[in-house]
Amino acid sequence: MRNPAISLKDLDISYGDTKVVRDVGFDVAPGESFALVGESGSGKSTVLKAIAGLAPDWTGEISVLGKPRGHGTDRAFSKTCQMVFQDPYASLHPRKTIDTVLSEPLAIHGIGRRSEKVVEMLGAVGLDQRFRFRFPHQLSGGQRQRVAIARALMLEPKVMLLDEPTSALDVSVQAEILNLLKRLRREQGLTYLMVTHNLPVVSFMCDRMAVMNKGRIVEIAPKTALYDGSFADPYTRDLYAASGGNPDADPAGAAASESKDPA
Repeated sequence: MRNPAISLKDLDISYGDTKVVRDVGFDVAPGESFALVGESGSGKSTVLKAIAGLAPDWTGEISVLGKPRGHGTDRAFSKTCQMVFQDPYASLHPRKTIDTVLSEPLAIHGIGRRSEKVVEMLGAVGLDQRFRFRFPHQLSGGQRQRVAIARALMLEPKVMLLDEPTSALDVSVQAEILNLLKRLRREQGLTYLMVTHNLPVVSFMCDRMAVMNKGRIVEIAPKTALYDGSFADPYTRDLYAASGGNPDADPAGAAASESKDPA
C-alpha cells in the first residue's frame, strides 16, 4: 500500500472508566473506500469520532494524510478531513439558512468567493439555487443530507468520515444518496471511511471492510468476500449469514444511476 490516507495503530478509546474500543489498527489507502462494519454498540462510530476529534479520551496513534492526529478539535485538520453524520435532521442548525450553513466553514477559515462556492457546491450535490435561502425544515430528509454532504465538502477535504449516512433516510432515497457519494468520490478523488451495519451498502460503496465486535476488529476482508462468503472469523460468518448472504439485497445495490430529482 502507498502511504495511507488514514492510519490507526493500537487505538484504545474510553468513555470515563469504560474502555469501548481496544487495540484497533488498520490503514486506508488514498482514494479507497473502507467500511467499518458491526452491530450496534460494536465501537465503529466511536472510532470515527476519535479521528474527528469528538472522542478525546484515546490512546494509540491516529494519522491522516501522513500527519499525526492530536486530541480534540483542530482547525487545520478540518481542511483535510470532514465528517457526515447519520441524522440530517440533527446535524443542521434549524434557524440558519442553507446559505449560512454552507458559508460558515469558509468564513471560519477566511476563504473568499463564498457566494460562488455555495452555488458551486449545491450543484455538485444535485441541488439548485432555489434551495439556497431555505431553512432545513423546508427540505426533505434526502435534501438535508445532500446539504450536509455539501457542507463537508466546502473546505475541499480529501478524507471523508461517513457515519451511517443513509440509515436515517427513507429507503426510497437511500440509493440516491449512496450514488451521490460514489460519484463525488470518483470526481474529487476522495478517501472514504464509512461506518455501516448494512453489508449490501458495503458491496456497493466500499473496497474493503473491517468487522468489529465488542470494540475489537475481528477481521479485515475485501468486499469480494460478500459474494463468495470467504470470511475467516466465526462472528463475521454469522453476520454474513444474518444478512441473507446476498450483497445486492439493498436498493442501493441495484441502483444504476443517480436520480435526476433530488431526494
